[in-house]
Amino acid sequence: MRGKKVFWLLVPFIFVFLLLQWSCGGGSKRTQPDLCNCAPTEPASTDYRTAAKHVDLPQTAPIEISVTDILNFPLINPQPAFGAPRTGRELNLYHVGNAFVQFARLVGSDCDVHVEISATADKNAPRVIVETPHMDSYCAARHNLAAQLNAHGVIVDDAGQEVDPALPADVLGLAFQDLPHNRGTPQVATIWELHPAIVTLK
Repeated sequence: MRGKKVFWLLVPFIFVFLLLQWSCGGGSKRTQPDLCNCAPTEPASTDYRTAAKHVDLPQTAPIEISVTDILNFPLINPQPAFGAPRTGRELNLYHVGNAFVQFARLVGSDCDVHVEISATADKNAPRVIVETPHMDSYCAARHNLAAQLNAHGVIVDDAGQEVDPALPADVLGLAFQDLPHNRGTPQVATIWELHPAIVTLK
């Protein structure tokens, strides 16, 4: 009888101990997946303009622009067809020297790394999506970005994670007009992207 009484007196302490163990990493914890070893959940044939998006960056001098410039790009009209090649502005290589990473995610459907950037660190600032493709030529860039974000407690996986506070970054990529659809957080303010793109934290 006395043993039962002692047990019930200890229950609150046991509960607190288990809670502390879980909060300090004793429970389930997200781990960084290998971004170069990802299996897309959907065939490439279902991905909008996949051949146009999944290319290497040209070895040319980039045009210097800002996130605000991308937000103000006029839309291609009519919207490019499902398998349309790059055209016009989409042939340009751009460099954004001052951006802030706000959100990062590994998109399971095509295994591209999806990053949202803004012109300022304000969490409500309008955002542009930039994506690093699932291609061997971008493996090092994907690993580098994951390592940089991991150092700030951000995991790049299919769940996605808000980067708070936003982190300053440098972005190099080709312009690309995506199809209008649910593409990220509510702060994404344009269907223009840099895709493919390489993101490097400062």
